[in-house]
Amino acid sequence: MKIPSLTIQQLLEAGVHLGHKTLRWNPKMKKYIFGKRDSIHIMDLTQTLELTNVALEKIYSTIANNGKILFVSTKKQASEAIAEVAKETDQYFVNYRWLGGMLTNWGTISGSIKKMKKYEADLVSENRGFTKKELLKMSVKKDKLERSLGGIAEMKKTPDLVFIIDTNYESLAIAESVKLGIPIIAILDSNSNPDNIDYPIPGNDDARRSIDLYCNLIKETINNAKSSIPSPELKKEAIQDTKEKNQGKTVQEIDREKLEQKFSKDKKETLN
Repeated sequence: MKIPSLTIQQLLEAGVHLGHKTLRWNPKMKKYIFGKRDSIHIMDLTQTLELTNVALEKIYSTIANNGKILFVSTKKQASEAIAEVAKETDQYFVNYRWLGGMLTNWGTISGSIKKMKKYEADLVSENRGFTKKELLKMSVKKDKLERSLGGIAEMKKTPDLVFIIDTNYESLAIAESVKLGIPIIAILDSNSNPDNIDYPIPGNDDARRSIDLYCNLIKETINNAKSSIPSPELKKEAIQDTKEKNQGKTVQEIDREKLEQKFSKDKKETLN
């Protein structure tokens, strides 16, 4: 498992340690706070470093097992960043508005996605047969749906992991993920609620430098995990080689060879 290296110095330079003013804190975040300075809470970067690595390992294993991640952040500072990393790594994202039932009422949402795709097809069709007024209405409806659903247009099933920046904005996404048992990774600032977050990352969720650092780490992790997955061609070749190797052998002979290989491997590991 290859995850990016990260240091406390990098976290400091990105301003990850800077929380909100002490008056705005959530007491549930107390265990992640190192102290305060000039009425601002300072996050415990030792914990942030450790928990970030745990979260990155989860991301790596999810992608390595052909899983998909849904990035969620509708706040202005993070919306562009999460959309960019999702597009570059072929994942999903919601960065405009979370529609109720996006995960728990997938039948209705997928119907809206089909409608959006139909508008797109009609608008580019040469033999449209629509008036200018009808085309304008369709364009407006298509744009409205695309803002909310464009990032999940190719999502065929619920994601395997959800990544959230700012839990205070995304309470609906958290509630739906929890209901469906989807693990959640979230950036938790000093005013956040850590409840129901499986993989918390304590840190600044407002500064663009911090957000860029999180997104770059995740992007690198996903790319590393993808490179560890054998290509379909290699998988096909391996299966074909195995078939050719086992051709003409009885089931008992094949099973015996597997046991011998396993025994030989276990013995070697014991000796080492």
